[in-house]
Amino acid sequence: MKTLLKICGMKHNVAEVAALQPDYLGFIFYEKSPRFFNGEVISELPAGIKKVGVFVDASLEEILDKVEKYKLDVIQLHGNESVDFCEQLKAKCQAELVEASKIEIWKVFSIKNEFDFEVLQSYENVVDKFLFDTKGKEKGGNGFSFNWEILKNYPSKKSFILSGGIGLEEIESLKNLLKTDLPIHAIDVNSKFENEPGMKDVSALKKFISTMKQD
Repeated sequence: MKTLLKICGMKHNVAEVAALQPDYLGFIFYEKSPRFFNGEVISELPAGIKKVGVFVDASLEEILDKVEKYKLDVIQLHGNESVDFCEQLKAKCQAELVEASKIEIWKVFSIKNEFDFEVLQSYENVVDKFLFDTKGKEKGGNGFSFNWEILKNYPSKKSFILSGGIGLEEIESLKNLLKTDLPIHAIDVNSKFENEPGMKDVSALKKFISTMKQD
């Protein structure tokens, strides 16, 4: 699997999932989510796995507090955060965090049947990557994918993460999409690999990883 893998919505069996060596593990810091992570610590992860903190319209102070507490590598903004907020966050990270240069900011945009890519333009210089998810009732973890054909109109060279309802039945479509010249940095999986919210189905994840590696 050349494209990187992010497994999001981690809550219960973190160590077991980490043993699969994904590139990123996502922890949701949004109290309304059934996958809300409020553990005291994140167990020690194998080398090479980066921790992503998912926030929805959180304050600058809350984000910085969680970054320091859990030693996060990526801040994923899944709400209605403005360009100005992203700029402030970036500046605060650089001013207050020791490892600021290593921390990335990802901005999420939700898509259903259409999307105006012009909205990305003002975020280009203030975030490190975009993440495209399915527009639905919940802030992520809706369990269905958006129309990937829309991505053919993606105008930027900035790499992005593909999210939203990706499961075993999407593998063939996923492989076809990865053959295009779209700058897809990582695939983000969540609710379709769960036995219950935050409890991942490890055998299904293993199958996904091994099948994606096959040509």
